[in-house]
Amino acid sequence: MRLARRSFALALAGLPLARLHPAGAQAAPPILLDNVRYFDGRAMTAPARLLMIDGTLRILGADAAPNGAQRVDLTGRYVIPALIAAHSHIGHTSGDTSGRQYYTRENVEAQLRRYQAFGIGAAASLGLNAPLFHALRAESRAGRLPGALLLGAGPGLGMPEGAPPAGPMNLSDDQVIRPADPAAMRQGVNDLADKGIDLVKIWIDGLGDTVPQMTPDMARAAVEAAHARGLKVAAHIHDLSQARLAVEADVDVLAHGIRDKEIDDGLLASMRDRGTWYIPTIQIDEAEYIYADNPAIIEDPFLRAALSTGMIARMQDPARRTAQLGRAAPRRSDVRINKLNLKRIHDAGVPVAFGTDSGGTPLRVQGFAEHRELELMVEAGLTAAQTLDIATARSAQLLGLTDRGSVRDGLRADLVVLEADPLANIRNTRRIARVYQAGREVAGPIT
Repeated sequence: MRLARRSFALALAGLPLARLHPAGAQAAPPILLDNVRYFDGRAMTAPARLLMIDGTLRILGADAAPNGAQRVDLTGRYVIPALIAAHSHIGHTSGDTSGRQYYTRENVEAQLRRYQAFGIGAAASLGLNAPLFHALRAESRAGRLPGALLLGAGPGLGMPEGAPPAGPMNLSDDQVIRPADPAAMRQGVNDLADKGIDLVKIWIDGLGDTVPQMTPDMARAAVEAAHARGLKVAAHIHDLSQARLAVEADVDVLAHGIRDKEIDDGLLASMRDRGTWYIPTIQIDEAEYIYADNPAIIEDPFLRAALSTGMIARMQDPARRTAQLGRAAPRRSDVRINKLNLKRIHDAGVPVAFGTDSGGTPLRVQGFAEHRELELMVEAGLTAAQTLDIATARSAQLLGLTDRGSVRDGLRADLVVLEADPLANIRNTRRIARVYQAGREVAGPIT
């Protein structure tokens, strides 16, 4: 299997992520979480005792807590690992607009803090990143950048005049590399690997004659160069035919769901045999109509906490709402087919990870989109436990984050304390009481 053979170069200058701590240099003081039920990847445990010490977890059992540990009684509360978003975009939007001018240190940091407040401990920005990304990524990995851990693919690579379309998305030349031939594609991948990335992003899909689809030789060139550097390749796709091209080129990840047709048995078997990962991103299409369908949702405090005043005004604009509803039919079909394919793919044993494409456009609301995606995955037929496992441990596995994603001895104490059981109702992931990062409390309830 490919995943067993290939190394995934995630350490910066050889430093394991498990040794990194947030800004402040000093380790967090020990905290004992007492009488807590936590998600073990399958179910909620009986009341237990979790010690957070030096930024890591210990499951105490009957062992005594160290002297001086702060005791926090979590009777009636539930703990899950911090969510890990394996497909997002950071620094591309601001309020109700998007564009290259928003890729600033201040905006990236603000968005990482938002992810963190919504219980997301790490976010992989799959493309559209400006050159500043590489420095910010290094700072984040060293614990010097506040908020969720920043991972990503740098700018990503697409075809000349291909996806993502520069004009409609307000992109500059430094946000997407567009090689002219396979040799240039290999060079582009190597240049990015030299600068520091966590995986390679390629845009395979096209739009008829106007936006050309990536050719098989270009996709294979990207995969060969990436694998030679120990990096996975995530492919942007929409249609079944594009997914087939990507899988035949040996990409590691389909970074979006298949939305035009139900997946066939042949491709399903090929994905399972090759170990191809699948990130459904169901909310990417629902985001184009959900706020127009149900304007009352904009009054939800959980959503409003993630919105600017400009974005609220945009969502409430009657003309925009009418326009969105007029374009909604194909998006609704995309959501329906995406759900069907997710269930089939998961049941077939294909590895699934978690992501939403949040931040790709203003309507893909960072933080809220992730919690809505959990609901959509359950609506697709997965259990709440399966969905949470995908959004934590499985996504950590995909991204090579061996130090987090589960509640286990020795892992980072990146935890979310909830007021209610998310396995009883997946919407309870919204009922955040506290967020811990490396054993420090970094956020509280979203109001």
